[in-house]
Amino acid sequence: MLDLKKDDMNKKLTIALAGNPNSGKTTIFNNLTGARQKVGNWPGVTVEKKEGKLKHKEYDLSIIDLPGTYSLTPFSIEEITARDFILNEKPDIVVTIIDASNLERSLFLAIQILELGRPALFVLNMADVAETKGIRINEKKLSELLGLPVVFTIGNKNKGINTLVEAAIEEVKQFDEGKKSRDIRYSNEIEACISKVETQIIQSAENIDGALRWNAIKILEDDKIVKDKFQNILSGESIKIFQTAEACRKRIYDLFEDDFEIVLTDDRYGVIAGIIKETITNLVRKRIDMSRNIDLVLTDRFFGIPVFVFFIWAMFQLTFSLGAYPMEWLDAGVGLLSNSLDKVMPPSMGKDLLLDGVIAGIGSIIIFLPNILILFFCIALFEDTGYMARAAFIMDRVMHTSGLHGKSFIPMLMGFGCSVPAIMATRTLENDKDRILTILMTPFMSCSARLPVYIVLAGSFFAEKAGTVIFMLYLTGIVIAILSGRFLRAILFKGEDAPFIMELPPYRMPMLKSLLIHMWERSKMFLKKMGGVILIGSIIIWVLSSFPRTISYSADYDGKINALKSDYSQRIAATDAQEAEELKRQLNLKIKNIDNTKEQERVSKSYIGKIGKALEVFFEPIGIGWQASVALVTGFVAKEVVVSTMGVLYGVGNDEGDALEKALKKSGMTALSALSMMIFVLLYIPCFATIVTIYKETSAKWAGFNLIYTTMVAWVMSFLVYKTGMVLGFG
Repeated sequence: MLDLKKDDMNKKLTIALAGNPNSGKTTIFNNLTGARQKVGNWPGVTVEKKEGKLKHKEYDLSIIDLPGTYSLTPFSIEEITARDFILNEKPDIVVTIIDASNLERSLFLAIQILELGRPALFVLNMADVAETKGIRINEKKLSELLGLPVVFTIGNKNKGINTLVEAAIEEVKQFDEGKKSRDIRYSNEIEACISKVETQIIQSAENIDGALRWNAIKILEDDKIVKDKFQNILSGESIKIFQTAEACRKRIYDLFEDDFEIVLTDDRYGVIAGIIKETITNLVRKRIDMSRNIDLVLTDRFFGIPVFVFFIWAMFQLTFSLGAYPMEWLDAGVGLLSNSLDKVMPPSMGKDLLLDGVIAGIGSIIIFLPNILILFFCIALFEDTGYMARAAFIMDRVMHTSGLHGKSFIPMLMGFGCSVPAIMATRTLENDKDRILTILMTPFMSCSARLPVYIVLAGSFFAEKAGTVIFMLYLTGIVIAILSGRFLRAILFKGEDAPFIMELPPYRMPMLKSLLIHMWERSKMFLKKMGGVILIGSIIIWVLSSFPRTISYSADYDGKINALKSDYSQRIAATDAQEAEELKRQLNLKIKNIDNTKEQERVSKSYIGKIGKALEVFFEPIGIGWQASVALVTGFVAKEVVVSTMGVLYGVGNDEGDALEKALKKSGMTALSALSMMIFVLLYIPCFATIVTIYKETSAKWAGFNLIYTTMVAWVMSFLVYKTGMVLGFG
């Protein structure tokens, strides 16, 4: 079907994909466009814009993935963006993706799109799910009733995509030949109101852009955006239209004691009920609803939260235990590469940069790739099965303690992967106060970039309990986020709690291909940092730790080594071969200890050592030494840099295996100080990219506030943990 060769003679069409969240719209978009897509933001709006290209026969198709929305009533940013594109950009056809297993909910948006009077196509997606529920839809009857083509697809199996494209092109042709969109008719009173406003629009404004009927309905619904458009174009003439609409609204209220938009919504659902009665046959009326039965346990008032906690615990146990094996292989590979280069390269500054800067920095991070992949796979599993929405539902009562609702927990849960997309996901929250508060809470959720720090420190000092320690850190992040939200709500975001309505999509069997794609797409960000910010950061850290080149040492280390060699050479010469080997081993060990002492003094007197010494006054009360304090400061660039910085500062570039863990223990770090450092890493200032995202999504004021606030919380919590541990004798 696809042909990527360009042909200027081809006809160009724009196809907009609309639909509810969880309808499979993005899957169909990916099937249509594959790798030929680009992602950005809509002009002037911070909502993600996806656009892809498709070549079909003589047509060059531009596919636009509109934000998922339940309605075209302009409340959320997504609804406004989707509607503005359809109205202002005038795509050649709007393809509405409908969840075939939940036709009633999906048709509400579909009918609103039909009211626009533009070429439209309804796609009944997830046809296999509908079939398993015993639901049979007569697509021909549905097409006749609505006056538009209806096709079936199974997005996650790439079925029906060719039919979709063919039907969309054919519908555009039909409209070019004079076909008109079929009007959806409502009750007599509503239709009388629509007719009166239509007549007034025709008399006052013959050239108003957009469908006549749709404009009339929107004015009757008191739609501010449409009314402002008429006001700007017609000025005083618009008053007559608004007066007619207001009179109609008053009549509807007098008749039904409800606002026009509520009565119209009831009528729309009445139309939908009629459509469903005409087109749907329930083959197995008593079929067991598996999703509902599963929810009896997973969303239970008492069992829901313990089950959720268990799933999160299992995720981190799996991440640590299963990831340990490939992590060891990568660690051994990095050590082998470093040792091999050390043997073949002559001594030079370039060699030091490569081994102690690039390989020590990048190597300290790349070994954690398996853990990151496993973590993202588990998050994708939660999303694709439908459990992510349940997690938000069961956390609703907990979130109310911070003045929010369960819907805010979804962006926070996404923060386990990366804070940047998590913060952007808060756009789905309609209330600005809720949105800003959720953004400020999200950085406390431990992102995957912090995971390498936990693995090094927990693995070094807590051994078999490392998985549980890491789980407790993530749980601590959730608790601190909620308590922080309660505090900020009481001080800065006073007001009533927002109501919570959360859709619970049916449980679905996740597709391995989909899980792997989601896992890999998120992990690519981790790999991009390898060749970008982490590489640059490692080189900068190496430069700061390697200069000045001339150091005044407190002892004659070279003299000590020469004296040892002289002493041992005489002892070796006077013994037999077996004892000589033991003496040589002792000599090498003592020389290595002297070299390590010399290296630590050299680094402490380098530029980065001086920076670390200056930071000691801030970090010493929480049990963190100067090397680790420097690493924490560099972590502002990216949290992965914390480990690579420690790899450079502790000089593990050409050691084998778990060199950084050994170096940490030799440096005097204890289990208590390691725990204090992990708490600080969990809670302190987000990375630079997160701060920039907060700035873009809110303002410089809130970005600066988050920077200072998170660091204060981190220091106080680390101080409490460290001092309490010292009092209890764990130091």
